[in-house]
Amino acid sequence: MLEIQNLTKRYRNISVVDDVSFNVRPGEVTGYLGPNGSGKSTTVKIITGLLEPTAGRVLLDGKDIRDDLLGFRRRLGYIPEEAILYSYLTGLEYLQLMGRLRSLPLPDVERRANDLLELFSLGAYRHAPISTYSKGMKQRVLISAALMHDPDVLILDEPLSGIDVTSALLFKHLLGELARRGKTILYISHVLEVVEKVCAQVIIIYRGKIMAADSVERLRDLMNAPSLEGIFSQLVEQRDMEAVARDIVAAIQ
Repeated sequence: MLEIQNLTKRYRNISVVDDVSFNVRPGEVTGYLGPNGSGKSTTVKIITGLLEPTAGRVLLDGKDIRDDLLGFRRRLGYIPEEAILYSYLTGLEYLQLMGRLRSLPLPDVERRANDLLELFSLGAYRHAPISTYSKGMKQRVLISAALMHDPDVLILDEPLSGIDVTSALLFKHLLGELARRGKTILYISHVLEVVEKVCAQVIIIYRGKIMAADSVERLRDLMNAPSLEGIFSQLVEQRDMEAVARDIVAAIQ
């Protein structure tokens, strides 16, 4: 289990993440939601070991990840929010590089790289440089790279960015299959309807603080809201959005 305990991150005495605690259980997909500037990205950077917290800690199976950060990263698959790739490499070369950096045996690197490219409909482009790929194709390469070493923990930050409808459907089924295989999955997204379908529980953060942490079903009952969008709106946005939309249109006329 991944345990986030009392995480706090301050910049010049301003708390970007303020005493955040939650658990991500194996065999489940946990959604982590919040508007822009709420502290999601900072939390993710701390969990992945890219940023040191001001206070608090992250535990995997009861052990602080900073006691063995390299060992933790061997067990981690991470899809960052922005698709930053070595664009001069081909898709196949990029996955080969990722496999070697993970110290996978060379036969496994070749097999997994080629299989993943085929399964993500990139087989015909395996020898083309990534600079020629569309945004969605680059995103599928990132997903493949995160899965190459069969990680125990997956941190997925906006993984569907630029993905077409068919690939998004495949990814939703993939998340379910990974959860059934006991993976620990934290899913960060703005696409609420996808989160509602794939996540066993959701964590909602606003201005650095946890506003809710429960299953979608229980949150619907507690807040008397028909959907995750309604729950989200009640917790983090009190404005009448229809009225604001009318005011925006009026302002440009």
